[in-house]
Amino acid sequence: MIFGDSLSANYGIPIEAGWVSLLTQRLLLKSTDYRVVNASISGETTLGGRNRIQQVFNEHQPGIVILALGANDGLRGATIQSIYNNLATIIEFCQKNDAIILLAGMQLPPNYGKNYTQKFQEIFRQLETRYQVKLIPFLLDGFGEKREFFQSDGIHPNETAQEIIVENVWKIMQSIINLENREATSGG
Repeated sequence: MIFGDSLSANYGIPIEAGWVSLLTQRLLLKSTDYRVVNASISGETTLGGRNRIQQVFNEHQPGIVILALGANDGLRGATIQSIYNNLATIIEFCQKNDAIILLAGMQLPPNYGKNYTQKFQEIFRQLETRYQVKLIPFLLDGFGEKREFFQSDGIHPNETAQEIIVENVWKIMQSIINLENREATSGG
């Protein structure tokens, strides 16, 4: 299950061109055991995610959750502590329900100030360490600073960028799939 914001909800691009659809196609090539659910909502914040995780989880019972929230909080200048607490609550809920978490790290533009942007980035590493989750260091790695990979709003990645995003996700997701496949074949 993808649990994110507009970066995962195909904002401004066709659904089939989005990174979630590209990931779905890749998973189908590797294994038929996976069904991808995109529970992302444009504009979603960590508080919104915290408030709806139980309902979405109960509806889909995911075994793996790609948690891609926090960007909107950062862009709105939410407190570092509130972002951290909301993400921690979502992770704790998912782990109590036996889901593997892939946390998608985000970065903010430099105009938010060095202190805030550094503390924002540190949230994701701190959560990785505290909860032993898998971390995608930066969802937009490889193009985040390149204007040509964004739509006219300068915030949302365009269709070309979706291929790079899926590669960033796949680098981490692959280790989980390989581990699950080894456990399945060994009876563990």
